[in-house]
Amino acid sequence: MVNRHSVVRPCARGKRGFGIVEVLIAAAVLGFLYMAVMNLQGGNRDALLRIRGRDGATEVAQNIIDSLGSLGIASLSDANLGVGGDGKLNPIAIPNIERTWKGQPGVIEHDMKVVYNAEVSVSRDNEYMVQNSTMLQNVSHVYAKRLDVKVSWQFKNSIQSIVVSGVIR
Repeated sequence: MVNRHSVVRPCARGKRGFGIVEVLIAAAVLGFLYMAVMNLQGGNRDALLRIRGRDGATEVAQNIIDSLGSLGIASLSDANLGVGGDGKLNPIAIPNIERTWKGQPGVIEHDMKVVYNAEVSVSRDNEYMVQNSTMLQNVSHVYAKRLDVKVSWQFKNSIQSIVVSGVIR
């Protein structure tokens, strides 16, 4: 016969709860997970800033195309733009265009300011020219101009750029 008082239970020997080794391992695992989440958030913040910078560059390029379109095609003639030594039209440089966004990528709210530099290349008159000739006169008409706007900006020690094209008729 077994006496019920003679059976020793494992709990009675002081083996309750977690040991120091288990606690240290759990803390280390949680620390690695926390660092991984922080790294992920940093990457997400950089991606957000890169996308905002690219969206701002697209807006700058479109504003330049719209502004030159409102001037009209006559103001963009070869004579007005000037021809360089290589026979190509001189590009139009537009430096230091600033855009600022209020935002909160992260815990602290701050303003994001990006400085853009734009360069506008215009097609030559003879690329979009129609010539009509009769016995009395020879008429040539420029009906469009192609604009290539290259916008560049600084992001994380590198220069990012986009090119947006448009046609002014």
